[in-house]
Amino acid sequence: MMSPTVTATAVFLSAAPSSSSTRRRRSRLAAISASLSPSSSSSEEPLLVRAARGEDGLPRPPAWMMRQAGRYMAEYQALAKRHPSFRERSEKTDLIVEITLQPWRAFAPDGVILFSDILTPLPAIGVPFDISDSKGPVIQSPVRSEDQVRQLVPIDLDKLHFVGESLRILRNEIDGKAALLGFVGAPWTIATYVVEGGMTNTYTNIKSMCHTAPNVLRGLLSHLAQAISDYIIYQVNSGAQCVQIFDSWGGQLPPHVWEQWSKPYIKQIVSRIKKECPHVPLVLYINGNGGLLERMKDTGVDVIGLDWTVDMADGRRRLGNGIGVQGNVDPAFLFSPLPVLTDEIHRVVKSAGPKGHILNLGHGVLQKTPEEAVAHFFDVTRSLRYDTLFQGSVAGELQAVA
Repeated sequence: MMSPTVTATAVFLSAAPSSSSTRRRRSRLAAISASLSPSSSSSEEPLLVRAARGEDGLPRPPAWMMRQAGRYMAEYQALAKRHPSFRERSEKTDLIVEITLQPWRAFAPDGVILFSDILTPLPAIGVPFDISDSKGPVIQSPVRSEDQVRQLVPIDLDKLHFVGESLRILRNEIDGKAALLGFVGAPWTIATYVVEGGMTNTYTNIKSMCHTAPNVLRGLLSHLAQAISDYIIYQVNSGAQCVQIFDSWGGQLPPHVWEQWSKPYIKQIVSRIKKECPHVPLVLYINGNGGLLERMKDTGVDVIGLDWTVDMADGRRRLGNGIGVQGNVDPAFLFSPLPVLTDEIHRVVKSAGPKGHILNLGHGVLQKTPEEAVAHFFDVTRSLRYDTLFQGSVAGELQAVA
């Protein structure tokens, strides 16, 4: 039986303005959904989950895009005019569901990622924040002392009820035709905002704390690791089938510093999730991760996301076939002629090999990206077949480079 929340949201969705382009997208989604293979039906696990686990014999790579829901879409821009506050859009259940479903209706990706923000859980641990149109996230009282760390509280998941409600509704709406993805920020990345008080280009406060106040920083990172672990479990229990960990600013650290100040806390999270939610694949993405790939593998995640500055063939060679890879088309290719985009998709897929690959961009969708190009990206992916791409080749088991 459908819950009251699901019923209310269904009414909201059916009452939302429906332009001719929206109607075309919905009919397009219906046509795509009708042609989906049985492996994408609600009776079996979605293609993306199976690829993340490294299953053999999949017909093609699954695909989704980081930031696939958002400001490049005209439908989102119209909604944002009606609801100009980002906090409202990312913290009201009906808006979260509607925004998350916009690219699903338009493009039918294999992964549908919750519309949210990595900072969303901060108020639930006692760190309030605002979002300024000009400055981005703003934390009025940066955490830089032992007393401030002691004042942090265990995560109050009741304050994040809209996340759980949205995931439950989305799981019902998608109905097994795609994987529902949750996501979190890694402790180091969340700590950069908490310590710096917002966005930064230099990271001087938090980097200096590694030497001037290491115990304070360890205490903060440990608290965040515990809270993020609880948050992932909450997302999984609410319907997320795969979770991506964004260590967005981990790439700003020298590799040996990342090894000391970020990796242990990611490993702590992964270890707990593998014990409590062993069926849920974990993806780790770091922007600027070319110098960190081998270290990332040691965190225990199932899939490593490559940014577009790493050659996919080189990344696969360095990581081996024992772990999945995600990515890594340069988002700028979506501004290229469509045949050029097609060739790049083929190149990346061939470089990744016929197992354990999730096709994605090497970073999020850029503003003003043509929606036609996004549609083409997913259309091309659906047309791919590993048996054709790798016909006559022997896909041997690659071992990681020592």
